[in-house]
Amino acid sequence: MTEVTRILSAIEQGDPHAADQLLPLVYDELRKLAAAKLAQEKPGQTLQATALVHEAYLRLVDVANAQQWNSRGHFFAAAAEAMRRILVDNARRKQADKRGGQRQRILLDDADAAYMPNDNILAIDEALSRLADEDAQAARLIQLRFFAGLALEDAAAAVGLSRSSAYEHWSYAKVRLRCLLGGE
Repeated sequence: MTEVTRILSAIEQGDPHAADQLLPLVYDELRKLAAAKLAQEKPGQTLQATALVHEAYLRLVDVANAQQWNSRGHFFAAAAEAMRRILVDNARRKQADKRGGQRQRILLDDADAAYMPNDNILAIDEALSRLADEDAQAARLIQLRFFAGLALEDAAAAVGLSRSSAYEHWSYAKVRLRCLLGGE
C-alpha cells in the first residue's frame, strides 16, 4: 500500500490529522493539473491554480462527508471531478444575471472587432453529462484526460479498463463528444 493510499484510508476512518499529511504528498501533482486546466481558460480568469487546488482538496477530504478511496488513482479521479465541478460552478456564477449575465468584457484593442471568448466549459460539461448517459466509461475517460490531465493508461487504470479497451473507448468518446458539442 502506498503512502497516499494509507493516508486516504486513515482519512476515511476519521483520523483528523491524516488530511494534513496528505496535502504535501499530492499538492504538486494537483497544482500541475489545476494549472493545466486553467491554462485552457480564457484570459482574465480570476480563479488561480492554487485556489482551484485548495478548493478541490477541501471538497475531497471533508471529514463530515468522508469518502472511500480505493487507491491513489481513485483519489485523482475524484480530484478531476472536483476540479470540473469548481470550474463549472465558477463559469455559471460568472454568467449569472446579477453579475452581468451574458455581458462580455471587451479589451479596448478589440472593441472594433467582433469578440467571442473561448469559454466552452459549460458546453463541455453539458456534453459530458449527455455522454455519461450514453456511455459512462467513455465519459470518465474524457473527464480524467481533460480535467485531470491523466495519460490514457493512467485513466484506464482508474476506470478499470484494459489498455486496448481504453483506446477504443477514447477514440469513440472523442468523436461522440465532438458531435455532442455541435461538430461534424
